[in-house]
Amino acid sequence: MSKKILAAITLALALAATADAQNTNSPTTQNTNAAAPRRPIPRATPRTRPTPSATPAAAAQEQTPAAAAEESASQTRSRRTGAATAPGAAAVRAVFDTLIKNIERSDVDAVMSLYWNSPQLTVLNNNGTVTRGWEQVRSNRASSYPEAKNVRVETRDVKVQMLGSAGAVVTCLWRQSQEARGVAESSSGRLTVVLRLINNGWKIVHTHSSPEKPDPSLLARRLAPRFFL
Repeated sequence: MSKKILAAITLALALAATADAQNTNSPTTQNTNAAAPRRPIPRATPRTRPTPSATPAAAAQEQTPAAAAEESASQTRSRRTGAATAPGAAAVRAVFDTLIKNIERSDVDAVMSLYWNSPQLTVLNNNGTVTRGWEQVRSNRASSYPEAKNVRVETRDVKVQMLGSAGAVVTCLWRQSQEARGVAESSSGRLTVVLRLINNGWKIVHTHSSPEKPDPSLLARRLAPRFFL
């Protein structure tokens, strides 16, 4: 065999070995574009909200059973007595209470001292009549009071409503019993009293009394009222 043939064979074998080496995968010749394996996504641990604790303000607002009962009783007493906390309400209520006491005593002068001494004074009587002027109101009371004995006046649901600093309205339910010319009689109804602050004193400027059961005979004859509220 000639040298040229041996050289050709040797070259062919070398080329074949090189091609086999290129086709063999190795860690350094792997395709870098291959998709990387997916890592598992960790699940978030659910958070538990802490139970809110009572704040100092909320704790201060909580009442013990005894305190709640006392507050409820105080509100009930205020409703029964018609207690008012507005400025001037106490003085107005005192005038109203004095009026009731003076009526029970049948004291004309004491009663009329609480009224506005003016021709503009108006009284709507419980028999449907109207009395105008301080002088006429006093005259009616002076003629009616001597006939009444053992006068008793009960007031309920008394409410004082202030109309600014110089005006007020008192409303109530009333029941009056008495003896007139030896005969026992009674009546009941509603009363509105309007007061004004005049010369630093509360005076009654208007009253309106209406009975629960009007007496048709009194209404028809327009007689002077036998009851004083």
